[in-house]
Amino acid sequence: MSEEVTGRSPSPRRRGGRGSGTIRPALSTSQYRALKHRFPPTPVVSEDELESIHNASLTVLEEMGIDFMHEGAREILRKAGADVKPGVERVRFDRTMLMETIRTCPSEFTLHARNPERNIRIGGKNLAFAQVASPPNCSDMQGGRRAGNQADFRNLVKLAQRYDIISCTGGYPVEPVDLHASIRHLDCLSDIAKLTDKPFHAYSLGKERNRDGMEIARIARGISHEQFEAEPSLFTIINSNSPRRLDTPMLQGIMEMSARNQIVMLTPFTLAGAMAPVTIAGALVQQNAEALAGIAFTQLVRPGAPVVYGGFTSNVDMKTGAPAFGTPEYMKAVLAGGQLCRKYGVPYRTSNVNAANTLDAQAAYESVFSLWALTQGGGNFIMHSAGWLEGGLTASFEKFVLDCDLLQMVAEFLTPLDMSPAALGLDAIRDVEPGGHYFGTAHTLERFETAFYSPIISDWRNFETWSEGGSPTAYQKANAVWQKELAAYERPAMDAAIEEELDAFVSKRKAEGGAPTDF
Repeated sequence: MSEEVTGRSPSPRRRGGRGSGTIRPALSTSQYRALKHRFPPTPVVSEDELESIHNASLTVLEEMGIDFMHEGAREILRKAGADVKPGVERVRFDRTMLMETIRTCPSEFTLHARNPERNIRIGGKNLAFAQVASPPNCSDMQGGRRAGNQADFRNLVKLAQRYDIISCTGGYPVEPVDLHASIRHLDCLSDIAKLTDKPFHAYSLGKERNRDGMEIARIARGISHEQFEAEPSLFTIINSNSPRRLDTPMLQGIMEMSARNQIVMLTPFTLAGAMAPVTIAGALVQQNAEALAGIAFTQLVRPGAPVVYGGFTSNVDMKTGAPAFGTPEYMKAVLAGGQLCRKYGVPYRTSNVNAANTLDAQAAYESVFSLWALTQGGGNFIMHSAGWLEGGLTASFEKFVLDCDLLQMVAEFLTPLDMSPAALGLDAIRDVEPGGHYFGTAHTLERFETAFYSPIISDWRNFETWSEGGSPTAYQKANAVWQKELAAYERPAMDAAIEEELDAFVSKRKAEGGAPTDF
């Protein structure tokens, strides 16, 4: 089996070394990790129960409908045969028409980066991790919790570039509120295009931001408009305004992105007990109805346009109303979402989330439960993979490092066992008498640096050695690691002519006023 298929790297440092893990200043195709699911996905409901969710969702769409708040979107739906009344936002779908419409959804496609080695394959058995996106605040050990700003935004983007396990940015890793909202997208997307060579995202907050994002992605890749439309190079997250509503900016985002064959990830924001029924089954019915309506709309805009089914169903704390993440309920919803995606033959987006307010045991175990669910549920594209804290209100530098450690552990778990004759170890077993040990055998020494995953955070020394060395906590170790990696960051090369064209476009759009701030 080839290295590219297995995800293995010929480099002896592929297993994490003693520092930040799979960081390499220059990547070859064989070294870059194209992660794959290797195990059968875990079903959480039976086929009959899954069919019940599916049928209940179609009943919601037929009888209760979804609000489409954009008149042009409703006209597209009316022409396709949906039940649209003049001047009424509510749209109802015939179930046969809807299921026929989504048949054109591609089951797998590529998200292209300016560095082809960073392209991401989405769908099938593929697995990709995107950095945390959109928190209004950030935090670290020295500076505490603070409002997002451009300096922290840039530092988080640089860290995303440093770690190979992070496939792409998922949006702004923190919202830089010190930049005016009308031109924020221009500065941010330009920064991401220069500071990383990985794919990126544009927010659907008015059609101007979509159009600017697409042009920045096209210029950064140095390709023609025709090639841009043939090769998806940008993605957007479309959140339905649950319950049962797609607002104007979201619909404009679908129309702009799908029309040009760019990727839409349709993700209802369904929190059981708040924006969806309190039962997980009921919340899944609503999630599925909203997702199917939006996915069908992408195909009416452009049949075959790349689209991803997003699942974000979790629960709230019924005592406070606060969102809860990484819960058993979230895990069940993630597993069921994967079953629905496989039923429809579309890629699956989910998230690595937690509701902890600081880097503590809760932050770790809720993230581990999230990762367990999305790995066993067959997630293809994982949002908020590294850095999410406080239910998405804060991007933490230390949590980013902790999450990268967890993601690399997932990657090692998905790496096939070495089952070569040498790995079976018969010579080593012959060399060691009963009661002996294997530390000094040739078999061990040949594999000394690569035998096992070397963690970023975990400390496997005994108590006495650990305490003599200063007794660092996970928080302290993560703090030291991110600062070390940020200091080692090197900006990926960009052709001078491309950078000049990119800067000229951003300057021109700023002079024109950027994008409106009243949606």
